Amino acid sequence: MGQWALHIMVGLSALALLHTYLIYPSLMRWLARGKSPNQDVYHPESNWPQVAVIMSAYNEEAVIEEKMAHLLDLRYPEGRLSIFIGSDCSDDRTNDIIAPIAAEKKHIHFFPFQQRRGKPEVINELAGYARQQFVSDGIDPIFVVTDASVMPAPEVLFKLVQHFQNPEIGLVDAHILHTGMQQQGISEAENTYISGEVRLKHYEGLVWGRMMGPFGGFYAIRARYFSRVPPTYLVDDFYITMRMFEQGGLAINELDAICYEAVSHEIQEEYRRKARISAGNFQNLTTFPHLWWPPVNPLQFAFFSHKALRWLGPFFLLLILAGSAVLAALGNLFWQWLFAVLTGGIILVPVLDQLLRKAGLHWLPLRGAHYFLAMNLALLTGFFKFIKGVRSNVWQPTKRN
Repeated sequence: MGQWALHIMVGLSALALLHTYLIYPSLMRWLARGKSPNQDVYHPESNWPQVAVIMSAYNEEAVIEEKMAHLLDLRYPEGRLSIFIGSDCSDDRTNDIIAPIAAEKKHIHFFPFQQRRGKPEVINELAGYARQQFVSDGIDPIFVVTDASVMPAPEVLFKLVQHFQNPEIGLVDAHILHTGMQQQGISEAENTYISGEVRLKHYEGLVWGRMMGPFGGFYAIRARYFSRVPPTYLVDDFYITMRMFEQGGLAINELDAICYEAVSHEIQEEYRRKARISAGNFQNLTTFPHLWWPPVNPLQFAFFSHKALRWLGPFFLLLILAGSAVLAALGNLFWQWLFAVLTGGIILVPVLDQLLRKAGLHWLPLRGAHYFLAMNLALLTGFFKFIKGVRSNVWQPTKRN
């Protein structure tokens, strides 16, 4: 490969990273100026649609009692809310906590499944039960999919469901705020990243109605747009959103639909979670190539810019490192300097961050750089999991504060 080709390879790889992390978010912020959120909404006196809350739980005894309390506190017109909960063969106290509450409340339907199958398959089955409840009456309900660890504010259903007065909207995501941040862990870096993602998805919804997937912890979707997730798929919320886009629905988020979730502060836990999610990302990348390439319409451009390039980020970093190494070996001082900075940063950033942590010092920019490297390594790990073949989508709950 000639030097010119190496320069092009390194330059395009750097441009791809700049585009997904800087240029595209800046462009969306600029395009969203002056844009108003959806105004075609239900009002208090409206005939609000039926809602079915769907939740999968596995060994959630640490949070399930609080979650059930929040579900019981949800405000919505009487007789229009049903809750479907599936326990994915939990072997702790999860079932013992849910069962008596469900026995007392007619609108709560509890299914303690005896076979471990993973969250997506539990969600599939619960959606089927929910459909059966409404289909005989010709009702197209709103499904609200939630995680056990996400605690909704009482008014969140009104905030989400109001947007379904607009027949074009198929999915609305809630705004999950993190709790329990700690200086000594990665929680502040994770919260900074997630906050940026919330803003970017909000801009996408404002500009195009093409928000690139909900965060998965609490979102609403029209039942007719809900698609069964394949048995071994790991990232169900993104898959469901892409299938909805194929059917012509729009997706937005509602910043006033507030939920709370304790954020993880252990980098090992977050690495494990993101590696699993990464494998699911590559499943979706190869399932929906027509939705991101070529990036000529708003949906394809958003998918390509926000997701595809970011998921391929580790490979761009490796190409930059390899290209600069070869050019440095050819004697160019600039490339020698760049290669030294890159390799030094990759090696020293985690080491320095660990040393400062042990000394009780916490520098957020350094922690953020360590987080960036770790999450790209998780993406790479997830890619190899994907290449080997995903045989199961069962999971372990993430440890949180």
